[in-house]
Amino acid sequence: MQPLRSLLGGETTTVALFVDGPNVLREEFDVDLDDVRASAEDLGRLAATRLYLDEHASPGLIQAAEARGFEVTVTSGDVDVKLAVDATEFALSDGLDVLAVASRDTDFKPVLEKAAHNGVRTVAIAPGEYGRSDALRNAAHDARVVDPDGNADESNDSDASDD
Repeated sequence: MQPLRSLLGGETTTVALFVDGPNVLREEFDVDLDDVRASAEDLGRLAATRLYLDEHASPGLIQAAEARGFEVTVTSGDVDVKLAVDATEFALSDGLDVLAVASRDTDFKPVLEKAAHNGVRTVAIAPGEYGRSDALRNAAHDARVVDPDGNADESNDSDASDD
């Protein structure tokens, strides 16, 4: 099921980007939020750009993310649970064409599968080849890798199940 406007060629493709901060913004990946955002912007108009962080996030990181247009959610509990619930809720609402999840955590595989089952195109964004999750890549319609040089490579034309 695709949103009606996508079938009719009406409005621009709408994209929701959900970023798993603790799993993406790690020193070993050297990924910049601007590069993650640019990777999602290549897919269409960003309807939501959310970064999820734990209680150990620095005020500087929060401020920098907000300055780059991210809605920041800081949670004292499990970041994965909050992001998964929010992304699933967003994917099930009307009007979303693409759900992009930036993470290396396989916990988000069910989110991508549920979104795909409901007619939302899914994209897994990995923080570099080393940070890639095969489970996420295989669950998503498309996969991208953001490398330290800021390049986003489209790297998957998966046939994610729509069942």
